[in-house]
Amino acid sequence: MTFGESKRYYIDRRVAERMAATGEPTFAGYFTRLRNRPEELQAVINAFAVNETYFYREAHQFDALSTTLLPEIAATRAPGERIRLWSLPCSTGEEPYSIAMWLLEHWPMVDAYNIEIVGSDIDTGVLQAAKAGLYGERALARLPAEMVERYFEALPDGRWRIIPDLVESVAFSPANLVDASSLQAQGEFDVIFCRNVLIYFDDAARRTAAENLFARLKPGGFLCLGHSESMARIDDRFEVRRLETAITYRRPLA
Repeated sequence: MTFGESKRYYIDRRVAERMAATGEPTFAGYFTRLRNRPEELQAVINAFAVNETYFYREAHQFDALSTTLLPEIAATRAPGERIRLWSLPCSTGEEPYSIAMWLLEHWPMVDAYNIEIVGSDIDTGVLQAAKAGLYGERALARLPAEMVERYFEALPDGRWRIIPDLVESVAFSPANLVDASSLQAQGEFDVIFCRNVLIYFDDAARRTAAENLFARLKPGGFLCLGHSESMARIDDRFEVRRLETAITYRRPLA
């Protein structure tokens, strides 16, 4: 992740928070701790991660998933075979759970195939939150009331818990978008949602991420980026697919 001088305050505040949490009075002492303790390195990574998300964000891509991408993929599979979908980074789980809900609501063939949804993130804290499935009103603001009633349970403290069946439909795992080995451990996917993260990378990291994503896509698989992101100037191996509701990037069959 790249932070310019205008974001210096962002860095200063988070480092100061970690110094206070560990009881280190000087940066030199904290830096020594950071170099020698993997758990503190993970804690500072978690502190720097950007986790802005909500249910049904950029839902036009989910529409493309159910109307075009999945039917095209399913046409190459026998009923009961596995189709793998990946949300990376998944933050606190709103995106992969949104995919699960969307398919239940909008893809009639969802039960005819073994749909595997995986959510991954570099931030281990948000992964724990995703597994817990607890959300506030703001995260649910874009969902129709009937869907909130169908897929969530209201809690006395004003939060909502996603129903157990939906929690069990998504697997969560840690992964670093620019670390090929951590992505390789996740296997290959038919569709990858990697939205609104490349905007935080420098050019070199974008190229590394694109190479890693290409390697994790099955031939014929699709990549969905955020609305302000494009693969055009990053990696020319992807085929651009302009659909009615979204632009996607496809790994060629050969």
